[in-house]
Amino acid sequence: MDTETLTREMRSWRQAFHRRPELGFAEHATSARIAELLESFGLNVHRGVGGTGVVGLLQKGTGNRTIGLRADMDALPITEATGLPHASETKGAMHACGHDGHMAMLLGAARQLAEEGDFSGRIAFIFQPAEEHGQGARAMIEDGLFSRFGIEEVYAVHNMPGLPLGHVETRQGPMTASESLFEINVIARGGHAALPHLGVDAITVAAEIVTALQTIVARKLDPASGGVVSVTEFETDGARNVLPSRAVLRGDARALTAEVNHAIEAKMRALAGGIASAHGVEAELSYETIFAPTINAPGPVEAVADASEALGMECNPAAAPKFFSEDFAHMAAASKGCFLLLGNGTEGAHARPLHATDYDFNDALLGRGAALWTRLAEQRLTPRQP
Repeated sequence: MDTETLTREMRSWRQAFHRRPELGFAEHATSARIAELLESFGLNVHRGVGGTGVVGLLQKGTGNRTIGLRADMDALPITEATGLPHASETKGAMHACGHDGHMAMLLGAARQLAEEGDFSGRIAFIFQPAEEHGQGARAMIEDGLFSRFGIEEVYAVHNMPGLPLGHVETRQGPMTASESLFEINVIARGGHAALPHLGVDAITVAAEIVTALQTIVARKLDPASGGVVSVTEFETDGARNVLPSRAVLRGDARALTAEVNHAIEAKMRALAGGIASAHGVEAELSYETIFAPTINAPGPVEAVADASEALGMECNPAAAPKFFSEDFAHMAAASKGCFLLLGNGTEGAHARPLHATDYDFNDALLGRGAALWTRLAEQRLTPRQP
């Protein structure tokens, strides 16, 4: 199939996915359409992997190595405000992170490789549910993604608004951060606002904790280690003339390694407990890590750089790590992996932040993304020399 025809097909698939977005673990129509297309390309298709996940297998030659290429399928609970002809037709759901484009690029590569691919080995085309939840990758792994299909290394692409069209960024080691959600409950002794000395004001204690939490990254971690602690909610049960007896702090912590994440949690517990104890009250902390850090392996990163160079695509293989989180981290931990960013463009809706109501994936990226997948697969699965 010629490049122009394939690009038109990918655009049609992408815009159809965009019109009918589905949220995590509810991607029933999306996964059914993907499975239908993969079967039409001649692939061996496995449905229902990890819930709504799909894996298409393509074998050529006698090679016994298997690589995995992943695209995410889920949309976000956002009402779209682009006004585009292919805008979401589902109220309260939108492909605001480009997963529609990720699917279309991987489908295009699957078709190209099925029809013309020059390689010896097996490719697993992985269509993952529930990336935004941070649960889909683990669900597929628990359902045997690596044990059933023998995947030896795995790759994932994510578009990046604001990065020039088709530019590639990746790096060895930590690529994206972990995300942990925390909640601190301060249990004090409220009272009358006119008689503060007869109680303990939960706001005062909680405010001290908020200030102290800012010292974790600024003063208690190695400046080069990488971490972020953000308090995003502050609630109390107080009223106009009532000192609150309870205050709740909620927030988000990011780290580039598991060690730094554990250090943040330990220091948070020590600070909250110490401040509460100094005031004669209690502080209870819950700390739940939703996303692990994505750690890229050296070999796959070099492979992405080589494939990009062969296509004439600008590539930075030593990019700065990103502090957003990615569910692909679990796949990269289960097998050698590489997560890479692909520039979505620098103008208009293509440069709007991910998760913005007026963001849109750039269809001009489809051909480049499919070509990168195709070249990478062929390079990693060339026939072994005797």
